[in-house]
Amino acid sequence: MSAIDRRDFLKIVGGGAAGAGAGFLVKESSKARREQYIPYVATPEDFTPGIATWYKTVCQQCSAGCGIEVRVREGRAKKIEGNPLHPVSQGRSCALGQSALNVLYNPDRLREPQQRRGERGSGAVAPISWEQAYTTVAERLAAIRRAGRGDRIALVTGTTRGHLHDLQEILMGGIGSDRYLQYDFTTPQTLLAANQATYGRTELPYYDIANADFLLSFGADYLSHWLSPVHYSIGYGNLRQGDRARGQIVQIEPRMSLSGANADRWVPARPGSEGLIALAMANRISGGAHGLSAYTIERAATASGLEGNVIAELAEAFAAAGRPLAIAGGSAAHSTNGTANAAAVNVLNSIAGGAVVANPDPVIGSGADQRRAAFGDIKQLIADMSVGRIEALVIADTNLLHTVPDSLGLRAAMEAVPFIAAISPFVDETSAMADIILAPHSGLESWADDVPQPGVGLSTASIAQPVVAPIHDTRAYGDILIELGRRLGSDMAEVLPWDNGYNYLRARWREIHETRATALNMDFDTFWNNVLQAGVWAEDRKGPPLPAPAVVLDPGDSGGPDEEYPFYFQPYLSQAWLDGRAANLPWQQELPDPLTSVVYNSWIELNPETASRMQLSDGDVVEVRSASGSLRAPVVVYPAVRPDVISMPIGQGHRTFGRYASERGANPLSILNDTTDRDSDTLAWCATTVSIAKTGEHVNLIRMSGTPRELGRSILGPYGEGGKPAPHSGEDEHHG
Repeated sequence: MSAIDRRDFLKIVGGGAAGAGAGFLVKESSKARREQYIPYVATPEDFTPGIATWYKTVCQQCSAGCGIEVRVREGRAKKIEGNPLHPVSQGRSCALGQSALNVLYNPDRLREPQQRRGERGSGAVAPISWEQAYTTVAERLAAIRRAGRGDRIALVTGTTRGHLHDLQEILMGGIGSDRYLQYDFTTPQTLLAANQATYGRTELPYYDIANADFLLSFGADYLSHWLSPVHYSIGYGNLRQGDRARGQIVQIEPRMSLSGANADRWVPARPGSEGLIALAMANRISGGAHGLSAYTIERAATASGLEGNVIAELAEAFAAAGRPLAIAGGSAAHSTNGTANAAAVNVLNSIAGGAVVANPDPVIGSGADQRRAAFGDIKQLIADMSVGRIEALVIADTNLLHTVPDSLGLRAAMEAVPFIAAISPFVDETSAMADIILAPHSGLESWADDVPQPGVGLSTASIAQPVVAPIHDTRAYGDILIELGRRLGSDMAEVLPWDNGYNYLRARWREIHETRATALNMDFDTFWNNVLQAGVWAEDRKGPPLPAPAVVLDPGDSGGPDEEYPFYFQPYLSQAWLDGRAANLPWQQELPDPLTSVVYNSWIELNPETASRMQLSDGDVVEVRSASGSLRAPVVVYPAVRPDVISMPIGQGHRTFGRYASERGANPLSILNDTTDRDSDTLAWCATTVSIAKTGEHVNLIRMSGTPRELGRSILGPYGEGGKPAPHSGEDEHHG
């Protein structure tokens, strides 16, 4: 956080005058629906045509919690940038964040509630009124509740933090059900479990990349999608270009990521061996102390396929750094020993004095971490649905059918549920299974609040305010929950006393003002308006010191390929589509992959050695088969991947998700085996092994560059087992 002074936040929030924008937006958000797609004939008096206004809010495109500014002109959102006052984004934004405009104006976005008209999953729906939608959903839920079976009503949402999480807790408590889960494929469950095991805390710490001088990443693609990529990209820039000496970066991973491409050294270790490498380094640095004597460099070298001197050199460089930092992600965190690998990285940081500090507990929504669903929780939910223990399912902002492997039988389990309601802006694979779809506002039309995850080392919270009036006949998410709850019975009026989500949010922030913001010496309305104007509220309150790790989890053997399935299968989150949630956004479909330059498709990355042995070239379609299923996709010959690994981006392969995403590419998550992490019951989505076979088909890949080859310059390698460049084969010489 070198670009921001923590104390400046208190001055900004406490010292500025209330902005006119706050009152304007409150009025705009409560106006009746209007559809104006041409310039105003009679302009409202509260804005000047032709003059842009910037409003601060919170990006809701992923779970990082970046602060953003939205440029609004003549009532329409035009451009999104980072909020320079927000400690996460510091004035920057990413492509996914900017494409929130594609959500707001998407032609496939639902404009009113829908009722299913065809078979479940067909996507055939027809519009209904809000009164009919509320009545239908509330009557079904109320009947179950009156019969004393409220515990057979389940709520599954995506990542929901802040006071909206509290509202969901209140609603489900009033119903009498504890079946409330938050499932987000990108949630770093193994990192959270590792922190609980080593530090006794479920919150992620603050990884201070900006002030590190040696960054060792075990598969964490922090420049693309890992946890908080905008913030870490800023930290990377400071590490590389700060006032001090240029920091060094090493990336250990089986397939080169964007972060690996920007590192000083890329080390292609075998998937799942990262924890043994970290513990061998810690053992070397500590001289065999801390009970690490069993983790020798020789053992790590055998497991990883690296040469022992490579690991020894890394240990010496890490120990010599003034402020080293190790982080874990990718295959390190998502193999069968992912929690143990992440815990091993914690041990390495502890012994070497890594640049890691604890975050304070969240200011708001502190119980949300208790509702994070592990993969085991989803399997239990599927089992309960299959045998009739779930009579009504409410799903909001999560596409389970796209991110859960097909082998679990989720679709069949949902078929067995008598009533399903979805709160979703689009018809996707999961909402297509619903009997009623309630259409919520987009994030740019809604009131909400948030705390960043992971945090930034101090206590921070933000309010998300609507920047435009609703453009369709949709409702705010908080309003939907409150209205449904109040229709369940007269007693629910005491549980949910607020008229709408906006009043609920103000009431909860009034509590913050009364208990934690009295030192600012301002009334609540001034405090509220100033938080909206600044886009963030922060306290100079830090987390507790991180203790020495209490235990050392043995990573052991993560398993590997066999004769039937001879390749490690390494799906990876896409910078464009993430886990698939952004595949229906045209800007994201057109965003070239930074390393292959492919757009609009899925692809299989093969090492040149593997491709040559199988007589495959770019565009040749192969069948990838696991013990759980198969898919087809074209090949991209990719020099920076191990010969025993095939990799594939996650995000495409939707059956139902609008005109831009449906029936495009293949979904690697669909063929994953039901394999879990040993210590956290999390899906080990980098642990599946596969075979590949030629199909004889060929497609022309759409690419935004002339050639993916290195033209004989030996920029990438290719690399051998020991992490050193292999002799140049000369295959690219003919290109020039």
